[in-house]
Amino acid sequence: MTDKANREFDIMVYGATGFTGRLVAEYLSQQYAGKDDAPKWAMAGRSQEKLESVRDEIGAPADTPLVVADANDPASLEAMTKSTKVVISTVGPYVLYGNELVAACARNGTDYCDLAGEPNFILDQIEANNDQARDSGARIVCSAGFDSIPFDLGVYMAQQHCKEKFGAPAPRIKGRMRGMQGAASGGTVASMQEVAKAAAKDPSLIAKLMSPFMLTEGFNGPEQPRGDKPQYDDKLQSWNAPFVMAPINTKNVHRTNTLLGHAYGENFVYDEMVMTGPGEKGEELAKQLAANPSFGSNDKTPAPGEGPSKEERENGFYDAVFFAEYEDGNGAILSVKGDRDPGYGSTSKMIAETAMCLLRDVPQSTGGVYTPASLLGEKLVQRLETNAGLTFTVES
Repeated sequence: MTDKANREFDIMVYGATGFTGRLVAEYLSQQYAGKDDAPKWAMAGRSQEKLESVRDEIGAPADTPLVVADANDPASLEAMTKSTKVVISTVGPYVLYGNELVAACARNGTDYCDLAGEPNFILDQIEANNDQARDSGARIVCSAGFDSIPFDLGVYMAQQHCKEKFGAPAPRIKGRMRGMQGAASGGTVASMQEVAKAAAKDPSLIAKLMSPFMLTEGFNGPEQPRGDKPQYDDKLQSWNAPFVMAPINTKNVHRTNTLLGHAYGENFVYDEMVMTGPGEKGEELAKQLAANPSFGSNDKTPAPGEGPSKEERENGFYDAVFFAEYEDGNGAILSVKGDRDPGYGSTSKMIAETAMCLLRDVPQSTGGVYTPASLLGEKLVQRLETNAGLTFTVES
């Protein structure tokens, strides 16, 4: 177990000159300014000049530390990870730029969180770095943004409610997007493209990507709904369409279940879709989304490094709902709502609070490659509700 007590920084924002990294730095600067629990944080990126410019543009203090580090310079990553307790990485696609950084964190006992929606990247980290992270005490938390915090923690909290209400976890949960305003981040789309490229180069990866149990380290549960075509749900009285985030979210939910010793049961069934409403209108919308599964209501997805205006971010929102069902007809409903656009405004707050949770709320635990819910659970929920504009509401 690596001793991190005397490290220079608490949190390092790696990729601070990118669009999302800049939002994370701005959030930390504003949210924790002058507070008793304020972390000692630094901004990291490839260019000292760009770091200085972003620091000034976001209104961060002039003495905010700046660290030059590059994914193509292992020595710089080694020095950076030895200087801080937690690294926030917004530098994707992670399959291209993340491997050396995670390896350095695992070696040096440095906690790490990212926005990875790339299951092949996460699998690589489990296989390459899980044992090293256990030895050093590094907690590696992937998918700490819109993919997959609202869904991973939504299922977790729904099951906590079900255990209290019915005495046992629900064997079936339906995750449904009930409403959303905002587009995918350019980084998310670029990551999806890299996953597709990897599958094209390595056909054996396709079967893994098709499996909801890709990240469960050998465990295979029951057959899961595919959710890849429009369908009408009699219980929900709504048409449903494929959800573009489902392939990564479902894998993380099943990994959480496995890491928690199958707290949801070994026969747990979970899927995600977009609710489009009843009747002919709902059916038509479901067919449109299936033909063009856009992330949200915006027509154009920003390029990596670009993003929506502040007004667009603040006008965005999302509403995810989790329907828990039992064979005897019992059930429960829990919703997770965010007060900003999912891809940028909310994501930047979620990953920042994940780092704070690692730093302040779960300072000691076994190292390894985790999901947000499996390691941070209700402590992260509390932070997100207090600081990040998320609400977790039991509806029935």
